[in-house]
Amino acid sequence: MKLTPLALTVALALGSSALATAAPQAVPAAARAAARPFSWDNATVYFLLTDRFNNANRANDLAYGRKADAAPLRGFMGGDLAGITAKIRAGYFTSLGVNAIWLTPPVEQIHAGTDEGTGKSYGFHGYWAADFTAIDANLGTEQDFRELVEAAHQRGIRVLLDVVMNHTGPVTEADPVWPDEWVRTAPTCTYKDAASTISCTLVKNLPDVRTDSDTPVALPPALVAKWQREGRLEREQRELDEFFARTGYPRAPRYYLMKWHSDWVRKYGVDGFRADTVKHVEAPVWKELRTVADAAFEDWKRANPTKKLSDERFYMTAEVYNYRLADGQLHDLGGGHSANYYQNGFDSLINFGTVADAEQDYESMFSRYSAMLHGGALQGYSVLNYLASHDFDRPYDAARQRPFVTANKLLLAPGAAQIYYGDETARRLDVAEAVGDAKLRSFMNWDELKQNAQRDGYRVAQVRAHWAKLGLFRQAHIAVGAGVHQQLQAQPYVFKRTYSKGALQDKVVVALDLPTDRSTSIALHGVFADGAKVRDYYSGKTAVVRHGQVNFGTRNAVLLIGQD
Repeated sequence: MKLTPLALTVALALGSSALATAAPQAVPAAARAAARPFSWDNATVYFLLTDRFNNANRANDLAYGRKADAAPLRGFMGGDLAGITAKIRAGYFTSLGVNAIWLTPPVEQIHAGTDEGTGKSYGFHGYWAADFTAIDANLGTEQDFRELVEAAHQRGIRVLLDVVMNHTGPVTEADPVWPDEWVRTAPTCTYKDAASTISCTLVKNLPDVRTDSDTPVALPPALVAKWQREGRLEREQRELDEFFARTGYPRAPRYYLMKWHSDWVRKYGVDGFRADTVKHVEAPVWKELRTVADAAFEDWKRANPTKKLSDERFYMTAEVYNYRLADGQLHDLGGGHSANYYQNGFDSLINFGTVADAEQDYESMFSRYSAMLHGGALQGYSVLNYLASHDFDRPYDAARQRPFVTANKLLLAPGAAQIYYGDETARRLDVAEAVGDAKLRSFMNWDELKQNAQRDGYRVAQVRAHWAKLGLFRQAHIAVGAGVHQQLQAQPYVFKRTYSKGALQDKVVVALDLPTDRSTSIALHGVFADGAKVRDYYSGKTAVVRHGQVNFGTRNAVLLIGQD
């Protein structure tokens, strides 16, 4: 087997036995890193589609009469909430340095399938809601969701829930459209300006919630009938009465949705929202949602003082399609219109620009990101960087030919990082038999990880080990994502990150693209003083700084230097 330099680095660092087993628990420093300070600005967020991650209960694979008749990768495949919990308990996320899990919406989806032009599809992804108050039976139960959040919190892992304010699910023979006062079914968006981006349907047959309306509306008859059958109509109506009495909001469509979304926070302790299709909703609506969610989070913390992870406030990040860090705080909607979502409730925005920026050299990318986040237009805010996702059809390295560099560019970039499930195991994003975004949504490649499958120049276990080392380094040192970046040396490439906020001080030095035929002494430029004991989080070795330099005696292409 021919190894790339980085793959060889991982092989040498792991040893043959670790390569063979690829056991998550074998990755060092997880327990030590878990005790480090947390900041959403340095978070490592693991994003997964619940249905495509891990199947722990095959009895719920096809609920509501759904059939296995979808186009390739467009039907339910069995992943469930219990499957995620099993991986949490097994230490999979902890060993990867993950400190937040982002779930696609677990709410009950439309029951039937529909064809949007790419073959018959079901709502396996969670974005086609039929009932925002219920767990989809394909994914499990309310108790399954509660156990997932509690298992995550017990390990210091936050939970982000995907929420949709923009639309309901498509209309099918089994899933009636909600009343006209709730949704519009035309026109279809043309994305030329604010009006043709917001007051319209994203695609044909995707009813658009009238989030602009302040007119009181009654509950949709189909929802009333459903709750009546399920024996919970009286409870749901009572809770709605209490919500509207407490808040003073009119019974307009958007406030119903805010109540339903915030219930997941108040009942289960969800730590934050990832908001879907944000620019397709009036910007002030998100600030209102923030107010409701903040109150729900405080209610949960007061009711569960021994379960809360900290006193931090509720967190919200936004999917503003095509937003780039270079946009600063303003996103162009076309036609002379722009919106500032940071000023309307969001702590961060997902950075779609990372995919293109990752084609640059390390220093060009890292220095520009740091300048924007520290003293630039995004001072006091953050971005969530990503290189692959469930719906962006131009991911970085879809064929997974550069999985090691992908990890470096994502996990070492200033800002928070979003791992898309399978990034760390080189899950392919170019599935031949699928069409459109389904290519991005194959089932998690557990078998390839277990078998340590060989690709062109690497093995899957080597890839995961590399991601884990960088992830645990991020988790151990807040300066990696939240610190100020400065290049120390161009060749080989060495940089530092420094973080200072109140009593919390942190600093790291990172070296990349080092020669692998010999050990290398790294000049630390005064970041760590002579006599200081430092750790290389890549190899796990320690050394003492002498004459302004450190040498760990390793032959790895990567050094991740910090103090315990």
